[in-house]
Amino acid sequence: MRGFREQGTTTTPFDMVVLNGMSRFHLAALALHYAPLPRARVADLTAECDRAIESAVQYAREHLEDPREISDWTGVGRRGAGYREGHRP
Repeated sequence: MRGFREQGTTTTPFDMVVLNGMSRFHLAALALHYAPLPRARVADLTAECDRAIESAVQYAREHLEDPREISDWTGVGRRGAGYREGHRP
């Protein structure tokens, strides 16, 4: 019997969007490019987005799962930004 033979690495959902340049941090950096902010501030915030990507990808590759702040994030909700009801950072 033959099965699927993986070529590459196992990855996480967030890592896949990073590989495609479509993570929330990529989109934030793109929005910053068009924001009416001083260039230095845009550069600082874009660098922060890049660091967040690097940190999340490193964590995912070491632990084979996305960091909790990534996997539990849902956007702004009634009970606060970024986390599912019942979960805390």
